[in-house]
Amino acid sequence: MKYNTFLNYLLILIGSMVAIYAQAGEKQDVVVLVLGIIILMFGLYRISSTLFSKKQSKESLEPNQKDDA
Repeated sequence: MKYNTFLNYLLILIGSMVAIYAQAGEKQDVVVLVLGIIILMFGLYRISSTLFSKKQSKESLEPNQKDDA
């Protein structure tokens, strides 16, 4: 679990560094910029897939609650 978290943050760091590097020069390399953004978004997706929303966590705490209508 700890290795996956480290990998996610490493992907975000590498992706952002590549994207910044592609924008730093006078002649911008679009292919490198897109590659950096893809790596960055992949890291963000991996982190967001492990997080739970408040609604999901609240529903999982109260599974047997029914409305009397």
